[in-house]
Amino acid sequence: MKPMTKSPLQIARASYQPKVPVALKGNVSIKLGETTQSVDDQEDIKKLFPNTYGMPLISFEEGEKKDFPAVNVGVILSGGQAPGGHNVICGIYDGLKRMNPASKLYGFLEGPIGLVEHDYIELTEDIIDDHRNTGGFDIIGSGRTKLEEEWQFEKGREICEKLNIKAIVIIGGDDSNTNACVLAEYYLQHNADIQVIGCPKTIDGDLKNEVIETSFGFDTACKVYSELIGNIQRDASSAKKYWHFIRLMGRSASHITLECALQSQPNIALISEEVEAKNMTLNDIVEYIVNIIVTRANSGLNYGTLLIPEGLIEFIPAMKKLIAELNDMLAHNDDFNAMHSDEERREYVKSVLTEESTAIFRSLPKGIARQLTLDRDPHGNVQVSHIETEKLLIEMVAKRLAQLKAEGTYTGKFSAINHFFGYEGRCAIPSNFDADYTYSLGIVASILIAEGKTGYMASVRNLTSPADEWVAGGVPITMMMNMERRHGAMKPVIQKALVRLDGEPFKFFAKYRDKWSDDTSDFIYPGPIQYFGPSEVCDLPTRTLLLESGK
Repeated sequence: MKPMTKSPLQIARASYQPKVPVALKGNVSIKLGETTQSVDDQEDIKKLFPNTYGMPLISFEEGEKKDFPAVNVGVILSGGQAPGGHNVICGIYDGLKRMNPASKLYGFLEGPIGLVEHDYIELTEDIIDDHRNTGGFDIIGSGRTKLEEEWQFEKGREICEKLNIKAIVIIGGDDSNTNACVLAEYYLQHNADIQVIGCPKTIDGDLKNEVIETSFGFDTACKVYSELIGNIQRDASSAKKYWHFIRLMGRSASHITLECALQSQPNIALISEEVEAKNMTLNDIVEYIVNIIVTRANSGLNYGTLLIPEGLIEFIPAMKKLIAELNDMLAHNDDFNAMHSDEERREYVKSVLTEESTAIFRSLPKGIARQLTLDRDPHGNVQVSHIETEKLLIEMVAKRLAQLKAEGTYTGKFSAINHFFGYEGRCAIPSNFDADYTYSLGIVASILIAEGKTGYMASVRNLTSPADEWVAGGVPITMMMNMERRHGAMKPVIQKALVRLDGEPFKFFAKYRDKWSDDTSDFIYPGPIQYFGPSEVCDLPTRTLLLESGK
């Protein structure tokens, strides 16, 4: 037997033809809708984006055949990977070639830095076909370089003029699409004939609003994590002796944790936005977990599952204050940086924090306290995503349960296992939903380019209906923006969407979580993503989307 170069599934997925809205199957005409304004800080955003502010919404309809000139386009993958990114590029390629076979698509390598450093490849048919319906961003690579300096914009203009590129598509999250909007405005102000279009990407699910129903990659990542959670729950209910503390990606919002809870129905799921709204302390969270563990133990159930959002620590108000103090104190502190021992650093930190923050810092396990003071990003800020919150909670819960056992109010057994699910879901083979959605986004981007639009994000809506009924169009990026303080200055950014506590997904979760916490038969085992079979199994969108649309 010869070694394999591709798995049978890879080979089969290469021939999958993504489903697209009816309006994208033939000739397209655009329809201009209402003019728009930013979600907040309208006057400030309008001053910063005079050429791209207030543009109308765009929808696509079936139209008559048009002749389009050949156009060269550049594409950038920006930020963390998300399943479906390759299909966006495939959709752009197919859309451009369908309108004029002489059009070319260039990929800038390793993210925005490729535009600045003129590092690119032409994406040919062979390259495109080898990446259809695949996970990952390896077709051209990605990076986190921010496009926000004038010299970067000018370097981008140089390479676009050299390659006769008339448009750039930036595939990324809220920060990346904010940069896309800034770039579009700059090129208009400086009479550069370069359009800029964005596409909504992030597995975190926090790039969403009234016109962007979901970001791509969220569906696949949540299905991958939910499969793993279900597998663990099956093991937990079989072995009957472990509590599994599972941390999930999603620093700024708890959409992943909420969606996975809806899909798998764990005993406990913490939602950061609720913790902040209730002004909960770390001890409050520990008591909440302990009460459920004790209640289950009283029924002879010394096992269970607990889901924890990656950014939980930053949503605990007192911890948020502590982290802010640490950021201010340690960012450029040469005395602290010169200290050699952990104990010396720990004592120094306790001596300069406020009384409230000192008390919290003292209560933390030494390992977590060390992470708070040592692991910092290039700006000197705490890297919250590196904090092993699941281990922190295990240690604190075990300590509290030991106290209750000494008091005679807890007689169960507590053995815990920690997990972190993150990278397992970022590059998975995209689900049918994400494969279809991203391919449609790519075609939309190609049409927006052909129609001469700039400063728009590709949009596909009505996503809980069959793909034929999806509604395609474009959304002005300025419509999603507000002003926020970043690194000490007010800057325009796309507003992040946090979990809404008055939204239907959270309300459904809140209604049933008490039952899930102590019932023995409520675990759901979602199983692996299905690519072939009945539509109700293979094409199902997230529970979040279904609940938000009233289904």
